[in-house]
Order: sequence, then structure tokens, then C-alpha cells
Amino acid sequence: MKTLGLPEELTNLDLKSKGNVKIFSGTASPGLSAEIAKELGLELGKIKIQPFSDGEIYVQIQESIRGCEVFLIQPTHRPVNENLMELLVILDSLKRASAEKINVIMPYYGYARQDRKAAGREPITSKLVARLIGEAGADRVICLDLHSEQIIGFFDTLIDHVHAAPILIDYIKRFIGAEDLVIVSPDVGGVSRARAYAKRLNDAPIAIVDKRRHHDRQNYVEVMNIIGDVEGKTAILVDDLIDTAGTMCKAAQLIKDNGASRVFACASHGVLSGPAFTRIQESPIEQLIITNSIPLKPEWEQSEKMVQISIAPFLAEAIRRIHTNGSISGLFS
Repeated sequence: MKTLGLPEELTNLDLKSKGNVKIFSGTASPGLSAEIAKELGLELGKIKIQPFSDGEIYVQIQESIRGCEVFLIQPTHRPVNENLMELLVILDSLKRASAEKINVIMPYYGYARQDRKAAGREPITSKLVARLIGEAGADRVICLDLHSEQIIGFFDTLIDHVHAAPILIDYIKRFIGAEDLVIVSPDVGGVSRARAYAKRLNDAPIAIVDKRRHHDRQNYVEVMNIIGDVEGKTAILVDDLIDTAGTMCKAAQLIKDNGASRVFACASHGVLSGPAFTRIQESPIEQLIITNSIPLKPEWEQSEKMVQISIAPFLAEAIRRIHTNGSISGLFS
């Protein structure tokens, strides 16, 4: 895993008082939590998390946090329901332990794709989850690359929406290059994301994959055609997340068939469920560039196609700025 770090001018904010700041981690992503704590020069808070024999979760905060500002790191990737319930129980524990302020760091927000009613009698689960987090005791939530901006409005608590684009673009510039690039959106909905990447990569041209989704089949997409010129160019597919990789791999093959010299894929979240890893290995994608918002399976880390970049320095700096009332937008814009 690569850690690219931050420019020096973005790392000059110190915590007001380390004794008044506590960092706690759930069980979803202990490696990332340890990295963030190390970046801040802090130890992870002492917490006991264990299941009862029937699967219920038991949590106990094992140090005093009375009057402290607490940051809880817990993404809600697979197993989504277990990690979400653990998050809620820890929040209740922190609130009852008299923490002065509770901030939740969610590198990955589960249920983000259920953000609207696409058919009758469907829930808007993304909003339900936001309400649960607030009711459980969160004062502020920090999310990385939400699936849609409208999720911000689902929260009654304060929310900071931060982005991994700076470190992903930095990797592209340093290890792929910015010449003869074309930034490709795998669907029409991601055009604004593709344009944002293209602007920061020497105003590279963009292309769009036109696709048809089968509404009666989940996680199945039929790619139709590509809008834009990719012939002879290095194509970089950009998306917020990759789940089963069906869309991404079909788009990559389509781009290659239309004359692209090289194809890369880039996403903030590597959900990578089901046949995703096998599909990527067998696809024309040279590298899949993702962050460690979701841990990779150990056996996947050795694949030359999988490049994982640590988001820990950015999230640590976000914590510094929140505690010192610094600018979050200045860090990620």
C-alpha cells in the first residue's frame, strides 16, 4: 500500500491539547485507524468490543473520556449490518461516558446507494442510517466520497464531506503521467466527477460510457457504446466505488476495443464483492487504483493490478482541522 502524504503547507496545524482528544476505533478497519492515530501522534483509545454467543455486540469504554472531544473511526463496509450496529452501540457508549463532543469518521458509508425511491414501496435506507447515527449520539460526521451529494441533506448533525481525489490525482500524475490522457466516466451520472479529474490533469478530454441497466436484475449492467474519442490515448475510468466490477470491466473492454492504448481504473472505494477480483484480473485494466477506505483481502494485496493508497494522512489532517477550527474545504478542494 502506498502512502503519498500531504504537502508540507497542509500539515502545520497542531492539536490544541492531546489530552483533550481521544481516537477510538471500531473493528471494521483497525489498520486504517492505527495509521490515523500514528499520524496524529496519539494512541488509540482503550475500548472493549466483543460479541455475545447469540451475536449481540458488547462495548465498554475502558478509559475516562469525560469532557473530551472524541473521534470514532468506523466505516460500514461488509458485513454492513454488523459494522453499522457496532457503530451505533459504540456511539451510545461514548455518549453515556460523558464525552463532550463525538465525531464519527466514516471512510465508507454503507447503504449510500439506497438514496432515493427508484420504484414503489421502497425505503430510503441511506436517510434512515443518517438519522440513526445522529440519534445514537454523533455531533459531527465526516464521510469520504459519498455516492451522492443529496445524502448530506439526510443528516441533522453537522457533516463534512471530504474527497479522495487529491491523492488519486497525485498518483496519476506521478506514476501514470498526464500526457495523452482521456478521463472516462462509466455512466452519465459520473460526468461531473470526470470533469473535475480532467480539469486537474491538464484539462484532459473526457469520454462517457452510455449504458443500459436492467432494473429487474441487481448489479447487472449492459454497456452499449462510448461517447468521445479514446483512440491512441491512456484512458482512466473514474468512479466513486467499484462493487462487483461488472460495469467497470465492460467499460474497460469497450474502451480498449475503441482503440485506447492503455486502460486504468480509479475509485475511492473498493467494495469488490462477488466476482469483482476475478473480473479485474481478467480485464484489460492495467491497474485499479483505490484508497484503503475498505481493507483489501490479504491475498489480493499481492496482485500487480491492485494499487491501494492510504487515506490516513488526509483523514488525520481533517481531524486536526476540526479540533482546531481549521478549514476542511481548504484541505480537500
